[in-house]
Amino acid sequence: MSSEKRRSRRDLDVLGVIAVGGGLGSIARYGLARAMPTPAGGFPWATLITNVVGCAVLGGLMYLVLEVWPPSRYRRPFFGVGVCGGFTTFSTAMVETRGLLDGGHLASAGIYLPASVLLGVLAVLGGAALARAATRGRLRPDNAPTAAEPAVAQEGQR
Repeated sequence: MSSEKRRSRRDLDVLGVIAVGGGLGSIARYGLARAMPTPAGGFPWATLITNVVGCAVLGGLMYLVLEVWPPSRYRRPFFGVGVCGGFTTFSTAMVETRGLLDGGHLASAGIYLPASVLLGVLAVLGGAALARAATRGRLRPDNAPTAAEPAVAQEGQR
């Protein structure tokens, strides 16, 4: 058996955790969309909130996964690709923008599209900052600065 076939079989477990996480994230998104339906021509608050919250969670989780928690084969695929990937929905935001434009709601589309991007980026930064503050900058041992690398220089590289 080739090493590529062995590797692909070995990765089936990772695909499994991604699928479970994606299912959970998608169910949560569906629940939020049902709780906050968007009327025809209305501002798509549910999708905006979903994407901003998902970005904040992803920003915080990725800080924890990459900087604080010990390495794990499953955390990043489960939470990042799976849960947050299933929860957030860039494609729906684009379809909703098109719907607003097609319906003549130019002002709403003009607010919604840039707000989605700007708030998403700010949410990722905010989520990471909250995670950093909550952990008081504790890094896992393999990420801690060495005597040759002061903490300030290490922090600037992140």
